[in-house]
Amino acid sequence: MDVKIEQSWKDALNGEFEKDYFIKLTDFVRGEYLSGKTIYPEPKNIFNAFNLCPLDKVKVVIIGQDPYHEPGQAHGLCFSVENGIDLPPSLINIYKEIESDIGHKSITNGDLTDWAKQGVLLLNSTLTVQAHMAASHAGHGWEQFTDAVINAVAQNKKHVVYMLWGSFAQKKAAIVNPNDNLILSSAHPSPLSAYRGFFGNHHFSRANEYLIQNGETPINW
Repeated sequence: MDVKIEQSWKDALNGEFEKDYFIKLTDFVRGEYLSGKTIYPEPKNIFNAFNLCPLDKVKVVIIGQDPYHEPGQAHGLCFSVENGIDLPPSLINIYKEIESDIGHKSITNGDLTDWAKQGVLLLNSTLTVQAHMAASHAGHGWEQFTDAVINAVAQNKKHVVYMLWGSFAQKKAAIVNPNDNLILSSAHPSPLSAYRGFFGNHHFSRANEYLIQNGETPINW
């Protein structure tokens, strides 16, 4: 199956595209877009996280659940929204922690494309969603695919920082070897949980310290 995804990812994930689950997933997603329902993100942005951050460039992995499901928000990067869209509550809290941790304000709009281009893989577990219906495309195979993505990073890259916010992300990356990478875990930045350990986690400065120690350029958060 010819999947339009950046070449290094295509090579690493090639076996997935021929598996029954992925063929069924593709049929399901294509049918959803063709059904007249509103599906996010736009088809061209489904693999945006991979196209902006090739496998050999990955320095940091951040894991979300599924795309935002309101108009104009989702564009293929977890926690990110397109420029000009109101900042979602979790992203507001991420920016607050960056300012507290590093001492400067992050970008003021919600588009995290620049992070992706610096080597931050902004990976949602599920890559599509129906408008106004959170988790509506969960359980159709995306989770298996994105498990394979994390496995590909784990197999091909060492000294990667994994920022695992909330129990969902922590379970998702359970295969990662903590001896070869930096695993940072905390509560999720959602307003429901941010005060239970996300604020004050210092993940952004700790990530950069680790990258510098391992000869990598730090991320400009």
